[in-house]
Amino acid sequence: MQNLFLLFLLSVCAFALEARQLLLGPSENSSEEIQEALIEMQPGDVLTLEPGEYFFEDGISLDVDDVIFEGSGINETILNFENQISGAQGLLVTSDGVTLRDFAVLDATGDAIKVIGADGINMVRLRTEWTGGPKETNGAYGFYPVESRDVLIDACVAIGASDAGIYVGQSRNIIVKNSIAQYNVAGIEIENSYYADVFDNLASHNTGGILVFDLPDLPQQGGHNVRVFRNKAINNDTDNFAPEGNIVGEVPRGTGIIIQANSDVEVFDNDIYGNGTVNLSIVTYGYATDDENYNPHPKSIQIHGNRFGDGGFDPDINTGELAAILFELSDGNMPDIFWDGILPMNQMIFGQPDKERLVISNNGDATFLTLNPIKYILPFFDPVERDIKAYEGKVRPLPEVILN
Repeated sequence: MQNLFLLFLLSVCAFALEARQLLLGPSENSSEEIQEALIEMQPGDVLTLEPGEYFFEDGISLDVDDVIFEGSGINETILNFENQISGAQGLLVTSDGVTLRDFAVLDATGDAIKVIGADGINMVRLRTEWTGGPKETNGAYGFYPVESRDVLIDACVAIGASDAGIYVGQSRNIIVKNSIAQYNVAGIEIENSYYADVFDNLASHNTGGILVFDLPDLPQQGGHNVRVFRNKAINNDTDNFAPEGNIVGEVPRGTGIIIQANSDVEVFDNDIYGNGTVNLSIVTYGYATDDENYNPHPKSIQIHGNRFGDGGFDPDINTGELAAILFELSDGNMPDIFWDGILPMNQMIFGQPDKERLVISNNGDATFLTLNPIKYILPFFDPVERDIKAYEGKVRPLPEVILN
C-alpha cells in the first residue's frame, strides 16, 4: 500500500514539474506565436497573454486537454480579428478540461469562440463583441459551445452577435451565470440541451433576451431540465438583424423570454420588463418537419415568483408571426405571459396529464393570454382565454445542475 501511495506522489510531482507557465506579449508575429504556443501546450500548462492588442488574419485553435489559456482582463488583453481572412471563427476549442479566461475576442468573421465536443469547458471573464454595432454581417455567435458537457460560462460579456451572444447547443450539464448579453439578436440561448442553469445574468437591448429552444433534425433533441432564475430580461429593444433564413430571424423585437418545444423548464425569481412585444412566451415549434422523433410541443413548464413590469407597449408585428398573431388575438392589449395553447390532438380533447400541465404561480399582477385552438377554428366562439388563475398549481422544483 505504501508503495502505491509513493507511486501516486511521484506521478503527481512529475506532472507538476512538467506543467509550464507560458507568457506572451504583443508583437508583429503575435498570430503565429500564439497559435504555435497553443499547438505545443501540454496538459497542465498555462498560456498567459500580457495586456495589449493582438491582431489576427487567421482563426486560431486549441486541441490540447487540461490547459488554461488566459489574458490579463477583458479590457486589457484584446484578440482582434477585424482583418481576419480565413477561419470560420476567432478561437476554436476541440479538447477537454480547458479553461479560457480574462481576454476579449473582437470582430471575428464568423463565431467568436466556438467549442465542439468538449468534456469540461470553463469560459470565465471573457468578452466577445462586434464593435460596429448590430449588423447582419456580424458573426453568428459570441460564445458557442456545442455537443459538449460540463459547460461553465461565468462573468462573460457578449455584444453584437447576429444570432446569439451566449449560446449552448446539444449539450448537457450547463451553467451560465453572472454574464451580460446586449445588442445581440438572442441574448442567451439554450438549445436542444439537457440540464442547464441560467442565473444572475443581464439580458438587455437584444431582440430577444433569453431563449430556451428545441429544434428538429439535430442529433440531440428533446431539450429538458432548464432552470432560468434570478436574471434580468429587460429592455430588449433591438430590431432583428439576423441573416435571412435564420430561425432567430423570426423573433420579434422586444421579447423577454421565449420557451419553445422544451420540457421541464422552470422560470422563477426573474425581473422581466421593458420588452415592447411580450415579456414571456411559451410556444410550439410552428414549422413543418419530417423528423418523426421530434416533439414540437412544450410541456411541464413552470413560471413562478417572477416580477413583471411594463411590456407589450410597442409590439413588433412585422417580424415573424408571433407578434402579429398575438396582437390580433389580444386586440392590442398584449399580455405579460403568452401561451399559444397548442397541444397534441389527444390532449386538446382529453386534457394534459397533470405532470405536463403549465403552472403559473405567484407572479404578482402579471397578465396572461392563451389561445384555445379548437374554438379558434369554430365560428361564434372567442378563442382567447385570460384566466391566469386556471393555471395555478403546485410547483415541482427542478434539481440544481452540478458540474463534474
